[in-house]
Amino acid sequence: MKKIINKPEDVVPEMVAGLVEAYPDYVKQIPETLAVARVDDYDQVALVSGGGSGHEPTHAGFVGDGMLSAAVCGQVFTSPTPDQIYAAIKETDRGQGTLLIIKNYSGDRMNFDMAKDMAAMDDIKVESIVVDDDIAVENSTYTQGRRGVAGTIFVHKILGGLAKEGKPLSELATYGTNLIKEIKTIGIALSGATVPEVGKPGFVLADDEMEYGVGIHGEPGYRREKIRPSAEIAQEIVGKLKAEFKWQAGDSYGVLVNGMGATPLMELLIYFHDVKKLLEADGVKINFSKVGNFMTSLDMAGASVTMIKLDETRERLLKASVHTIGW
Repeated sequence: MKKIINKPEDVVPEMVAGLVEAYPDYVKQIPETLAVARVDDYDQVALVSGGGSGHEPTHAGFVGDGMLSAAVCGQVFTSPTPDQIYAAIKETDRGQGTLLIIKNYSGDRMNFDMAKDMAAMDDIKVESIVVDDDIAVENSTYTQGRRGVAGTIFVHKILGGLAKEGKPLSELATYGTNLIKEIKTIGIALSGATVPEVGKPGFVLADDEMEYGVGIHGEPGYRREKIRPSAEIAQEIVGKLKAEFKWQAGDSYGVLVNGMGATPLMELLIYFHDVKKLLEADGVKINFSKVGNFMTSLDMAGASVTMIKLDETRERLLKASVHTIGW
C-alpha cells in the first residue's frame, strides 16, 4: 500500500483539518467533531448530509451557499455516529428546520435517524430523505434496496437551490422524495479501493478485467468480463439507463460522468463523449452535463454515469451558481 498519509487511524481527522485550513472561506470545523459547516450567514432550512469518508469531494466539498449547510465525515467507508450528526444539526439550525439527505446504507439510515430523534428532543424540526439511485443491483452489501451513489450530488444541488430560495422544510422533503425517483446511476470498476487501515484492495480484478455495477465501497456488481473499449462500455451502461427511464426522442436529461478516484480526466471525457453519442442517437437532449470526480471511492479506477430527467426547475437549479469547494 502506497499512500501519502501518516498513521492510518489519523486519516480522517487530518483530512478534515487540512480541508478547513485550505478552504477557510468555505467551511469551518464544528468543534469536537469531524463535521464541517458553512462559514457564511444564511436564513433558510438547513441541509445536512454525510457518510463515510473516502468519497471526496463528497460530502464536505459541497458545503456552502447554494448546497449543503453541513457535512458529517465518518471514518473511511463507515457511517458517522449519531452524536456527530446531531452536532451538525444543532450548528446549522436557523429555526426553519433541517433536512437530512441520506444515502441508502443501513448504517447511515440508522445513525441519521437516531440523530433526528435527538434533535426532536431539542424541538428542532427535522425531515429526512433517502437517496437510492444505483440501478446496478437491487440489494447489496450494507443495503436493503438500491444503493445511494453519485446521484446524491444532484439532490444536494437542486434542494440546495430551493432552500436558498426560501422553500419550507415540508416542501423540500416532498420535492426531494419525488426528485430521487428521476435520478439513476450505474458504475463500472477497473480496480478495487484500498482502505488505509486494511492495507489491501477490497477486491482484485485481473489486468484485463472489469466489473459492471460495483458500489462505491467495493460492493459486488452484476458481471465481470474482459475490458472493453469505452464505446462498448457506454453501450452497456446507456442500455441499462434506458431500460429504467424509458426515454423518448425529445426528452431532456442531465448527465454526470463521475470518476471513482483513480481514473484520469482524459478517460472520463472520452467516456462522456461515447455516452453522449448514444443518447443523441436516441434523440435525447442533454441540457446539463458535468464530468469529473464528485463521489469517489478512494483509489478505485472506474467511473459512473448518472442521469436525471430534467424539467425547467431542475435545469435552472443545476445551472445556478454556488459557493462550494467541489462543484
